[in-house]
Amino acid sequence: MQRTQVGHAPFRRTGWVEVRPARLDDGERLRAFLAGLSLASQTRRFFTGLANPGGSLVRTMITRDERRDVLLAVHGDTVVGHAMSHLADGEVEIAVVVGDDWQNLGVGSRLVRTLLRRAAARGATSLGMDVMAENRKVLSMVRKAWPDATMRVESGCVMVKSDTIFAEQGSVGSPLTV
Repeated sequence: MQRTQVGHAPFRRTGWVEVRPARLDDGERLRAFLAGLSLASQTRRFFTGLANPGGSLVRTMITRDERRDVLLAVHGDTVVGHAMSHLADGEVEIAVVVGDDWQNLGVGSRLVRTLLRRAAARGATSLGMDVMAENRKVLSMVRKAWPDATMRVESGCVMVKSDTIFAEQGSVGSPLTV
């Protein structure tokens, strides 16, 4: 797997981060990661807080199959980011969360980029994601990375759809294009 040096902001964590597929033995590492997220980060990812991430949730978040892909960003033996996708009828839906101390260092972008490459290899032709309406940082990133994406607001959630992301393969553009 690919490792990247991160750590440009002062007072942030630094070091090598590896992005790799989740394994069944990652359960406890993922549970610790989820429990360590701030309430704000938990809410942006799950639309609610997680008092104690249960075994069922953790198993779901590390299970990969023909439709689901799961990637972890790890620093040493510690999970610092999680990304998952679900592929159905050519559309891949993605969800990503990065640990509070690792945000704004490129970890999330790397997770998304890798997840989309893998989805394209499995036949994805369009992208979908749900973003909380108040998550301005991600919505701004989506507008910049995929200017042709459609965004529809529904019950405080922005439904993002893009058919152009996979047509850009091999091109040089925003950090989130494949």
